[in-house]
Amino acid sequence: QVQLVESGGGLVQAGGSLRLSCAASGLFLSISVVAWYRQAPGKQRELVATITNGGSTSYADSVKGRFTVSRGNAKNTVYLQMNSLETDDTAVYYCKVDYKKYLTGRGDDVWGQGTQVTVSS
Repeated sequence: QVQLVESGGGLVQAGGSLRLSCAASGLFLSISVVAWYRQAPGKQRELVATITNGGSTSYADSVKGRFTVSRGNAKNTVYLQMNSLETDDTAVYYCKVDYKKYLTGRGDDVWGQGTQVTVSS
């Protein structure tokens, strides 16, 4: 079983910055991909950024150049650095981890609990 703990959300003014973290714990063979999603009120959940086990990253067009996803020194922690925040970035942010199970090596995924990011004008 893998557990995720997200942190770092909060209230910030437009133009400000926040850093979200996603820490995975439990028994697993390896993490394949960590993805950050967000869901604004009344909207569908959208993919924001991903980072693979090899360190490759990808971003939604709406956040390119402003957000950076990275892995921490603690191997199972991933960060989402959000700069130049805009009011449209207001949403609940979720991390999702694709991993290989400890005993079987089969793939599975788990979602974090979500953290609220509110950007005021």
